[in-house]
This record gives sequence, C-alpha cells and structure tokens, in this order.
Amino acid sequence: MTRKQTPWFVLHSPEFGKAFENFYKVCEEEGVLDNKTRALLMLAVTSVFRSLSNAEEHLNRAFEAGATKEEVTEALLIAVAEGARAQLTFEKQICLKYLGDNGMK
Repeated sequence: MTRKQTPWFVLHSPEFGKAFENFYKVCEEEGVLDNKTRALLMLAVTSVFRSLSNAEEHLNRAFEAGATKEEVTEALLIAVAEGARAQLTFEKQICLKYLGDNGMK
C-alpha cells in the first residue's frame, strides 16, 4: 500500500493548499474535454513552464488516453509557437514603454 505524501504547499498553507488540490482535481476530471485533449493541453502548458516532472506525467497520461506520437509532437510544437508569440508580445510592451513607439527614445 502506497501512502500519498502531503504536498509541500499543503504543509505550509493548509487552507490554500487544500483548496488548490481540490481545484486541480476538478481540472483533471473529464468534462467537456476528453482525457486525451486534456492531457495534451496540460502537457503543452507544463512544457512552456519547463516543468519536466509534470510534463512527463501528462505525457504518460496522453499516451494512456490514446494520443499518438504525432499528436504529442504537434501539441508541443503549438506550445513552442504560442510561447514564442507570448514572449514577443511581452518584449513589444517593454520596447514601447521604454524605447518609444519606433523603438527609440
């Protein structure tokens, strides 16, 4: 019998930690999105945030839900593209704020 280890955030902030755990459990449950789509989405998000252990968990869940290598690859490439786009948008805001409309002040 495997005992579940209490996450660090529950130990340090029981009220908020348990609320987060409950929220996360709801996100993992099948709703409008099927399990494969949900796992691919979570894989893409965790890869953008560079969380290897979480990405591996969601990769395994995606395969368990029937995802193909091609679907996983496409999800990861979409994450890369959107991550780059988001970064460019952020950089644009910095340039406009500190360098002016044409990139020069």
